[in-house]
Amino acid sequence: MTQTKHYLAVDLGATSGRVILGTLDGDRLQLEELARFPNKIIRTGGHYYWDLYALYDEILGGLREAARRGIDARSIGIDTWGVDFVFFDKNGQLLGNPVSYRDPHTVGEPERFFKQVPAEEVYKITGIQVMNFNSLFQFSALRRQNWIALDAADKILFIPDALGYMMTGNAVTEYTIASTSEMLNPVTKKLDAKLLEALSLTEDKFGKIVYPGDKLGTLTQEMQDLTGLGAVPVISVAGHDTASAVAAVPATTKDFAYLSSGTWSLMGIESDDPIITERSQQENFTNEGGIQGTTRFLKNICGMWLLERCRAEWKQNGIETDYGQLIAETAKIEPFRSFIYPDAACFAMPDSMLNAIADYCRETGQPVPETPAEYARCIFDSLAMRYREVFLLLKELSGMNLDILHVIGGGCRNKLLNQLTANAVGVPVVAGPVEGTALGNIMIQAQADGAVKNLAEIRATIAKAIETERFEPKDANIWAEAYAKYLKNKKQ
Repeated sequence: MTQTKHYLAVDLGATSGRVILGTLDGDRLQLEELARFPNKIIRTGGHYYWDLYALYDEILGGLREAARRGIDARSIGIDTWGVDFVFFDKNGQLLGNPVSYRDPHTVGEPERFFKQVPAEEVYKITGIQVMNFNSLFQFSALRRQNWIALDAADKILFIPDALGYMMTGNAVTEYTIASTSEMLNPVTKKLDAKLLEALSLTEDKFGKIVYPGDKLGTLTQEMQDLTGLGAVPVISVAGHDTASAVAAVPATTKDFAYLSSGTWSLMGIESDDPIITERSQQENFTNEGGIQGTTRFLKNICGMWLLERCRAEWKQNGIETDYGQLIAETAKIEPFRSFIYPDAACFAMPDSMLNAIADYCRETGQPVPETPAEYARCIFDSLAMRYREVFLLLKELSGMNLDILHVIGGGCRNKLLNQLTANAVGVPVVAGPVEGTALGNIMIQAQADGAVKNLAEIRATIAKAIETERFEPKDANIWAEAYAKYLKNKKQ
């Protein structure tokens, strides 16, 4: 007779957070949302911040709900977005809320930092793509601004590790979240001494490196009193949400690519070793930590952020856009009218996304979208073509025969974009799971608990628990011609 086991996943994204109950009964896995709450960026004093205390309080609410329902949780795991970090003093108190990666104070920072350590050397050390908001450049910007907390901090912890510290009193640096920083060497698996020295930081400011499945500690007595839970273990899962999501890909072979589709689209492969070459640097690919010693070789792509910002503007202008209806209307629009390059700098944080897209189309001599459906079609066609571009590079750089693309995350519910993506990349697309991050978080806890043995069993259990949908590629010649048009109108 199998024992029913319960695990709690704290899953924080850049716009919202959740506490999720995972129930494993033999090989049957179920998820239930216990709490959902917003994650808002606060602008004050010329900077953009996350409200860590508010997130902590919302997490407490979700854990209280678990206690109220008498759930005997085996453990808790925390995953979040990457790169951001928190300063703590020697008494364990926050030295202010963490600055958000959306803060524009890092614009131009990579170029400034590369005067200390050349870009080629940084890439050889870390294998991480250059993005101005990476932790390396955030630290550089704060140092340039004489940020007092840099020297006052006793501990500097990435967001999931900071929350784990607040819950257990133990300070660690989880490997997958640290790998997003552009400060960690994927070969030595340590924060690089030369990069730390360039920032006037030392390794002892950070917690010891731990790996997915390691036990962080147990809830402090204060946490037990505040939540009503007992001395529940906290497990260092794959702290970076994409690493947890990739663990949930229901793949049966190694020759797969994945696309984690949400505000950001992250397309990559799972590799046994980092891929750090002159060509991978030229194409700005990244090597981030995965579970069980794997490397996530991937590319960050601006994803549904484009449409989310458009919808927010339409709402401000009194135009409500039901998502399902918008998708249905978009499917009727003539394809390939206009293309944008989703990763162009003008789309990173524009005052108006609608104006940014319209300006791009005018500057490249293409028809300017007018209706919401025309804007959405432009975005979807462009994302599909960008996915094709990155997919082809993944095959070239890895030498792998990629014969399937798994789409996971909230974006996998967009059937139109799934079909466009299949058409663009020329291989079948398998959509699901939607809740990849939470599933990966929970199943890493389950492995730490001895309920499953390895990554293969994690994926097999998830495959049984979810429904997927398969999209076959169509119209190869038409899409090849359209891809040439996309490349012609591509501008950085």
